[in-house]
Amino acid sequence: MVFLVILIASFLLQMILPWWIIVILSFATCGLIGKTAKLSLWQPFFAIALLWTGVALYQSLPNHNLLVSRVAEMFGLHAWWLVLLVSALLGGFVAAVSGYCGYQFRKAVLVKKTTA
Repeated sequence: MVFLVILIASFLLQMILPWWIIVILSFATCGLIGKTAKLSLWQPFFAIALLWTGVALYQSLPNHNLLVSRVAEMFGLHAWWLVLLVSALLGGFVAAVSGYCGYQFRKAVLVKKTTA
């Protein structure tokens, strides 16, 4: 559930908002519907990594990876797909940390009432 919410919402919101909307979205989503800490870490990671990889390939393949190849040369990388891999991992890492923080924030704020 968290995976799909983050994937769809971030795809739609990143069309009009900056890339860092994934931080707010992952934090809020995992804070509201995150089941466990493990899921709140890995589901945002895979959702954003998959989304950014797909969008990058969709934009890069029609022009035969011309721009990303030049960016790879600027960074001293030998293959264009390494730039794609690094960007997907960075985006996934940012979303994962944000999702985990959202889950932990909810866990810290919610006080379970115990009956004595």
